[in-house]
Amino acid sequence: MVIAGLCSCLMILFTSCTKEAVFPSASGRSYDVLVLMDFGMCNRPVGQALIDSVLHMPVPGIPQEEYSFDVSHWNPDSLDNILKLTRNVVAVDINPQMYTHSKLKFTRNKYAMDQIWVTLQSPSEDSLRAYCLKYKKFIVDFLVKTEMNRQIVDMRHLHSDMVSQLSKELFDCTILAPEEINKSKKGEKFFWTSGDMGAGLVNLCMYSYPYTGPESFNKFTILHKRDSVMHFNIPGEEPGMFMKTDTLYTDCRPTVVHGDYAYEVRGLWYMENDYMGGPFVSLARVDTTRNEVIVAEGFVYSPGGMKRRLIRRLEASLYTVMLPSEQGTKKEEFETEVEEETQDEK
Repeated sequence: MVIAGLCSCLMILFTSCTKEAVFPSASGRSYDVLVLMDFGMCNRPVGQALIDSVLHMPVPGIPQEEYSFDVSHWNPDSLDNILKLTRNVVAVDINPQMYTHSKLKFTRNKYAMDQIWVTLQSPSEDSLRAYCLKYKKFIVDFLVKTEMNRQIVDMRHLHSDMVSQLSKELFDCTILAPEEINKSKKGEKFFWTSGDMGAGLVNLCMYSYPYTGPESFNKFTILHKRDSVMHFNIPGEEPGMFMKTDTLYTDCRPTVVHGDYAYEVRGLWYMENDYMGGPFVSLARVDTTRNEVIVAEGFVYSPGGMKRRLIRRLEASLYTVMLPSEQGTKKEEFETEVEEETQDEK
């Protein structure tokens, strides 16, 4: 039995190592998507639905319009070995003999390691167009979560030790933050860290306040707490300058992180009596060991620059926060990833 078990382990190890050795790494930048679709179809309603309405959906919560993905398209019949390695592929497969309804299927590592290959299967162009329009947010979220999970894996290997130490010291939490973050300011149940990613300044902060019940998670309370904390801890260069939330462009919604309730806020911040501003995203959760709300937030300052990649990398970091009750559990090992689902139209 011992020998058989050892052989099984060696076989699994050998298979894994062989796959990694044979398969090249996926190519392309984060949020690049290759669409495999007949060229003629791209200009018809189904192609416009997939590219214009889905993959070019504007990123929420940023001041200038940016597409969710950078899209290129190619004819499936002329796909070469280089394009096969693209990190995110969306292939269109229309076949009335094989399919009775539209659905989304995906395969990981089809031609390259760390690749996601999504196939949209449908009996007709009209059916697929309707599917894309109905489930456009789902398709975008699926691909965004895939990219964020890649970023989480990267941060497990390279992250800011300074942010990890501050999180542990002040809140007994763990977090993985981009390694470029190297400056900090510490306050009362608060820290603010920042770093330069070349395309702009990224900032990550954490703060806490007492949990008083369900009323702790409504838009008014969350934004009031945010403005109060930021006013005190993030002043401007001159008296009368401080950070505020642009409440006209703020979206708040309940969500789930590691299987537990969380409250997501995304929108715009600005400096009162100054010209600075940009996007932010935050996640608020309850630390049951201390009966406190823990808020982790990322915000970006990149005047005139593109902000999508910056804010999404910070958002991925927020999903790595582990509260005291979660550390050392299976949640920490397996559930730091953003959950992905499939959608089958029946």
